[in-house]
Amino acid sequence: MTETGKKWYVLRAVSGKENKVKEFLESEIQKTELGKYISQVLIPTEKTYIVRAGKKVLKERAYLPGYVLIEAELVGEVVHELKNINYVVGFLPNTTNPQPLRESEVKRILGTMDELEEISDEMDVNYYVGENVKVTSGPFSSFSGVVEDVNEERKKLKVMVKIFGRSSLLELGYMQVEKE
Repeated sequence: MTETGKKWYVLRAVSGKENKVKEFLESEIQKTELGKYISQVLIPTEKTYIVRAGKKVLKERAYLPGYVLIEAELVGEVVHELKNINYVVGFLPNTTNPQPLRESEVKRILGTMDELEEISDEMDVNYYVGENVKVTSGPFSSFSGVVEDVNEERKKLKVMVKIFGRSSLLELGYMQVEKE
């Protein structure tokens, strides 16, 4: 908490419109008296890498879709103004009097955002369909195979491995394989 009296609240937004809500709130903070009561607007996001046209592209996506975090002091008409913003459904505890997040919840959410950012930086390996990989852990350790499918979002691969002369499809995590 940066200022006394200000606490973290969760605004429910239409899923996919979190950025619009954030942009509108930030512009209102600049233009109106709302800036006295709201100090921060955050969308919990994670960075993911996707492959488009053979190139790796960094993309940010909401890791808690439909939620916008605000650090605010909810006095007077501030609650009413926030609820009347386009694409805002209301506050998370769906009550007439919004409840602030506990300090432990705020630390966990902000800490998870940092963790996800670090993990996405660590997982900088790209796999492509048709690529040869070697299984490094699990019951099929030391087997070699060919990547059949890549799920960037879940960091999973489907690998075709020959076991006793027969081809078998395995679903493995990025950490369970290495490039040959």
